[in-house]
Amino acid sequence: MKDSGRQERLRSLPAVDELLQEKAISDAVDTHPRTLVVRAIRNVLDRSRQGILRGEAPFDLEGFDRSLLVNEILEELEDLASFTLRRVVNGTGIIVHTNLGRSLLSQDALERLHLMGSGYSNLEYDLAAGTRGSRYVHAEAILCEITGAEAAVVVNNNAGAVVLVLNTLAQGREVVVSRGQLVEIGGSFRIPDIMARSGACLREVGCTNRTHLNDYEAAVGPQTALLLDVHASNYQIVGFTAEVSLKELVELGRRHEVAVMQDLGSGCFVDVTRFGLQGEPLVQDSVRAGADVITFSGDKLLGGPQAGIILGKKEVIAQLKRNPLTRALRVDKLTLAALEATLRLYRDQDTAIQAIPTLKMIAADLKTLEDRAHVLVEALRSSISESIGVGVMDGFSMVGGGALPAQNLPTKLVAMSSKEMSVARLEAHFRGYTTPIVGRVEQELFLLDVRTLQPGDEKIIVAAASQLST
Repeated sequence: MKDSGRQERLRSLPAVDELLQEKAISDAVDTHPRTLVVRAIRNVLDRSRQGILRGEAPFDLEGFDRSLLVNEILEELEDLASFTLRRVVNGTGIIVHTNLGRSLLSQDALERLHLMGSGYSNLEYDLAAGTRGSRYVHAEAILCEITGAEAAVVVNNNAGAVVLVLNTLAQGREVVVSRGQLVEIGGSFRIPDIMARSGACLREVGCTNRTHLNDYEAAVGPQTALLLDVHASNYQIVGFTAEVSLKELVELGRRHEVAVMQDLGSGCFVDVTRFGLQGEPLVQDSVRAGADVITFSGDKLLGGPQAGIILGKKEVIAQLKRNPLTRALRVDKLTLAALEATLRLYRDQDTAIQAIPTLKMIAADLKTLEDRAHVLVEALRSSISESIGVGVMDGFSMVGGGALPAQNLPTKLVAMSSKEMSVARLEAHFRGYTTPIVGRVEQELFLLDVRTLQPGDEKIIVAAASQLST
């Protein structure tokens, strides 16, 4: 495009004030802040100018239809007005999906969130004494009741919990840990890096696949502050392996008067072997084994809000509470409200399994999943064209969230394909729906795992499918 043509097109772009007079845009000012409408207009005009300067004329001067520009502005306005954090339908079959918000909260927790968020509370007020209190008492008692721990404190997440413990108990001193437990968690956070930030010194022992008790014992010296056991929740080492049990580590620590810490990662209060899963240690067992301090997450297998839970001996927890870092890592009233409501459900494990969505999804039986899959398929068939194939397939779900990485749960999948549409386009259609629907693509099929679908999700899926066009 010649420079004269570019300049002519640039001059032809309407002004902001002129576009504000368009009826559709002036109507939008009645339902949106005027500043947001102006921002949408400027964004579209800026893109149009850039397109002209690149030689990509956004419209033909002779046949210019201003309504196209107005529609683009209205679309931009809707995008600007939308929340960035949105509800999605999880059809992936990954129960604790880190990218999709991890654990869902129970109804009890949601009700407490509404109650505590809509009014004042005794967050840091001792009602009996009429004086300032501590926010940490609201979860400590129930945690100790359920687990048998002497004391507890809650911070913002498990990485924060680990940093707080290491900084409090081992700053400038050595922490002994097996090489096979130097894990990396989500977001490229690694145990050695966390140790370095906490001020503790890493002392590696053993080999990647085999570590023995005498490896730990040989490493204990005057600079040893902690013996650390990290549960390998997000990977497995199989074959020629050996590891030291927490009980053995505690006995060694007592002989040498060295504290023992266990990072469980995804803390679990319910024996999941009843659901066909193996290998996830119970928090209660770690407490009984005698660890001085234990850390784990609140929003993984526990099924609560994001939190880092620390259990331990009274004197250890008292030290943690005195550390100035505790204030930097502290949780708010909403987290404490949801956590306490979740924990109270564990007073009866059968109640917890039915009321906590994470546990309920893990416990779902195959017959129930099959029935749900067939109901969804029939609803889809009545709403889509014959060019879209839909059926029920066998498949596997995953717990997710770094827990039980090598174990799967048998499930039922709703599989979709199209004779006239690529599977990538099919997936993009559902993902781009008003309420995004996230599934997975395998073998040229778009798959939705009914295990992770929530009540009402089926209607959303059918509505999205009815809008499919070839």
